[in-house]
Amino acid sequence: MQQTSVSKIAAVIALAFVLAGGSAFAKRLSHRTSAFAKDDYVVTTKLMPRAEHGDANAQARLGFMYEHGRGVAQDYVTAVYWYTAAAAQGHPSGQYLLGLMYDKGHGVARSATLAYMWLNLAAAHAPPRTQAYYSRIRDAIAAKLSPDQVAAAQWQAAAALPGL
Repeated sequence: MQQTSVSKIAAVIALAFVLAGGSAFAKRLSHRTSAFAKDDYVVTTKLMPRAEHGDANAQARLGFMYEHGRGVAQDYVTAVYWYTAAAAQGHPSGQYLLGLMYDKGHGVARSATLAYMWLNLAAAHAPPRTQAYYSRIRDAIAAKLSPDQVAAAQWQAAAALPGL
């Protein structure tokens, strides 16, 4: 079967899921099939299934690939989706990269407060080799905030992931 017919079949399946109300699944399916059409077998056969099943490391890597257009079409919104999934599980790199997305306003509304919150969590959970670096980036974001905003961001960080 040629790739064009595979892409057409995948597009029809994705449309059917959208019409049936399965838009989240259809979106993942369309991303997977578009990666397959580009011959990116790493995304389609290894990372995407692991990420969909909750592997935080795969989610963070997939977010990075979408942010930078590595093997997939660059898509900041999808990158934020995968970074958020990893960050919510306490993955330090996912938290760090999500914080940078909020700082830049890529795929989300720009928010120094949310950037600080995620970078603060990343610095708290990072391994020793990256903890100082994450802390410096967090402190650079803090320079953009008032003391009240920093306190609010720290409170949000504590409330966002109470078990971490």
